[in-house]
Amino acid sequence: MVLRSCWKSRHKSRSGAAPCWLRPGLAALLWLCVTQFVCGSVALAETKNVVQKDAEFDVTYNDTVTSENQTIYAFNHTVSRNKTEGVRVTVDVLSQSLESPFLFVVRQKQAVLSFQVPLILRGLYQRKYPYNHVGRTLCQPPTRAASETQYFFVDVSTLSSHGTNYQLRVSRVESFTLQTDKKFSFTASPSQPQYFKYVFPDGVDTVIVKVNSDMTFPCSVMSIQDIQCPVYDLDNNVAFIGMYQTMTKKGAITVQRKDFPSNSFYVVVVVKTEDEACGGPLRFYPLRPDELIDAGNRSKILDVVVTPAINSEVYVMGMLFCLGIFLSFYLLTLLVACVENKRMNKRREVFQDPADMSPAETASLLGKNGDGKTPASPYEYGSFADNCSTLSSEAVTDSATSTDNNYGYMERSLDSVGRSRQESLSSVEEDDYDTLDDINSDKNIVRTKKFLCVSDLARKDKRVLSKKYQIYFWNIATIAVFYALPVIQLVITYQTVVNVTGNQDICYYNFMCAHPLGALSAFNNILSNLGYVMLGLLFLLIVLKRDIVHNRALVRNDLNALECGIPKHFGLFYAMGTALMMEGLLSACYHVCPNYTNFQFDTSFMYMIAGLCMLKLYQKRHPDINASAYTAYACLAAVIFFSVLGVVFGRGNTVFWIVFSVIHILATLLLSTQLYYMGRWRLDSGVLRRVVYIIYTDCIRQCSGPMYIDRMVLLVMGNIVNWSLAAYGLIERPNDFASYLLAIAICNLLLYFAFYIIMKLRSGERIQCLALVCILFTAVVWGFALYFFFQGLSTWQKTPAESREHNRDCILLSFFDDHDIWHFLSSIAMFGSFLVLLTMDDDLDTVQRDKIYVF
Repeated sequence: MVLRSCWKSRHKSRSGAAPCWLRPGLAALLWLCVTQFVCGSVALAETKNVVQKDAEFDVTYNDTVTSENQTIYAFNHTVSRNKTEGVRVTVDVLSQSLESPFLFVVRQKQAVLSFQVPLILRGLYQRKYPYNHVGRTLCQPPTRAASETQYFFVDVSTLSSHGTNYQLRVSRVESFTLQTDKKFSFTASPSQPQYFKYVFPDGVDTVIVKVNSDMTFPCSVMSIQDIQCPVYDLDNNVAFIGMYQTMTKKGAITVQRKDFPSNSFYVVVVVKTEDEACGGPLRFYPLRPDELIDAGNRSKILDVVVTPAINSEVYVMGMLFCLGIFLSFYLLTLLVACVENKRMNKRREVFQDPADMSPAETASLLGKNGDGKTPASPYEYGSFADNCSTLSSEAVTDSATSTDNNYGYMERSLDSVGRSRQESLSSVEEDDYDTLDDINSDKNIVRTKKFLCVSDLARKDKRVLSKKYQIYFWNIATIAVFYALPVIQLVITYQTVVNVTGNQDICYYNFMCAHPLGALSAFNNILSNLGYVMLGLLFLLIVLKRDIVHNRALVRNDLNALECGIPKHFGLFYAMGTALMMEGLLSACYHVCPNYTNFQFDTSFMYMIAGLCMLKLYQKRHPDINASAYTAYACLAAVIFFSVLGVVFGRGNTVFWIVFSVIHILATLLLSTQLYYMGRWRLDSGVLRRVVYIIYTDCIRQCSGPMYIDRMVLLVMGNIVNWSLAAYGLIERPNDFASYLLAIAICNLLLYFAFYIIMKLRSGERIQCLALVCILFTAVVWGFALYFFFQGLSTWQKTPAESREHNRDCILLSFFDDHDIWHFLSSIAMFGSFLVLLTMDDDLDTVQRDKIYVF
């Protein structure tokens, strides 16, 4: 526009007072002056009053800040390569109500730290907790120079238009670098976390960092982080890197040098805003979402100490000790086998030379007295008399001999026995034998006799029963493979998650005695399960040796093997040995990362062991009517199913406990009926009518005692125990349902075993020296084992922080804790228990089966 005006004026008049080019220059100059004036005025209005002060350590600065001014504090300190000094910034806002928070920015050479005051920390359900007093430790990056002066600045600003007072203090942290085996005490809170540095000394590759407090609450978190900036030391970010765990009174983390290339790390301790993670109470929910909640005083006094962990020599010593203990059982077994073999050879020589035997010895081997008659019945005691009358030995003898033509073996020659065995080879299926009409008609007669002998319940073909009981072994071997493979995969995943995330709350270790090896966090708890595997294998070898000896005796038609003693069926023994080995493997898997979700791995085969032991005890005197493998494992599967339901839904669930107690009582009644009537009853629509009829005839119409007194005594005691356990569970509702279920199985097993021993002794039988030694030795070992089991070094029934309150130091070789000793002793005790079941009836090997009574 200016140029166009100038061009027009040039054509109109070329003789002006001033040249044409001067006017636009004056206009441009005027425009520039006005623009500069306006911009300068705006800039002057927006510029804050920035004040920089040279500040000193350990001096408290009381100042005021508004949106119009900003204060910068300049500090300097000397940093040494060989010595690290901690620097801590403490801020306190004196005003309670603020329009806008303060912003503090700490600028260092290689790091920047910023935080607002009041500091707002969030809890569960987005609760907000304000803190006006904040203390933070500055990150100290390492320096390469021997000594260097570093500067850092603290900027204070706010958007509040009103002046607000604050206090700022920067101080050096005493004992910022922790010393080995030296305890240091400090105080922390949610807004004032603490962290310290530790440097691995020469020759130490692993240390245990222990943090303790006399205060249960407030809940806190300890973390191990690498030397890098920033340090995550607030409740909302402490889990970002490194290893961490919640704690109440006690916490411990094992740290290895290989995980920290700088050969040093930070120990960070943070107090949480709420106690819910440590099992504490949960605060009320605010009425308004943005309402600030006063957290109160959440300061906590703690102490930290770093101690060296064990070295490689202790690892080797622990492994050699573990191997040595269980290899000694192999040597002891070999020694006993040699002695037994020599004794058997001498006995065989005696049998091969009968001329040297006296008539009395020959009669005793045949089960007769010196006068050629059978011995008196062992049932000559009043409790077995019908209607409180004394049962004479002649009556029992007549009862036993009356069935000799059909079931007895006394008058059968060796040739007829061998011939009958050869004929039995043509049919090896149990169903083929049971479908014979005469056998079906005899079952009700034989099994309902008042007094039964083993010969009455050992009528089926041996090869049929052997195959039937071998199914126990093959089934449990198949179960073990399909059960163990996914378990191993799962626990490896658990361990990987722990190593990658650093979350130590996933697994419930005894952190005071958890020795890592490779990727495993607690190698000692895994190694101590070796005893189950080694002793289970040893038991399988012992059973195999007995099986081979027995088969050789059958091949040579040995009279004792064919007609005497408890029928030898080894399938259940093989299953028991396999179950013991699998218990060791799955217990080791559980201890890779113990928690409530995989506790069933540690107990599943315990249920199986208890069930198989009871089945073996029952099979000894009832070989023909013992449960099949399919039925037994189906029942055990139901037990494990209820175990899982109880762990997941049973805690405090009244409906679940009512349903389980009813099922428990009904199962007890059904099993009692099955055992009392030897399976000769039917569960159909008429069962209630028959029960009412029996009660009317035996209890109301005439008061008559039970026909099978011994069985009745056992079943009454069993019902009392099981009904009591059911009532206890319904009333107390224990949190550890899996252990409660295992206690039911163990109580029933012990009750049946005690009944078996008492009845064996009352029947005139005796317990040989080897079996007696095994019983006494096993009882003592079980006593010590249970003592260490109930020490309770950890529990997944509580939160991880509460579980750590039970953690304790190692007590054996600085490598094994109380629970490891439980593993040692319980594996030995289980092995001894199996030996008791294997040898307790060896005294009957030369007694004919129609002289061995059933109870």
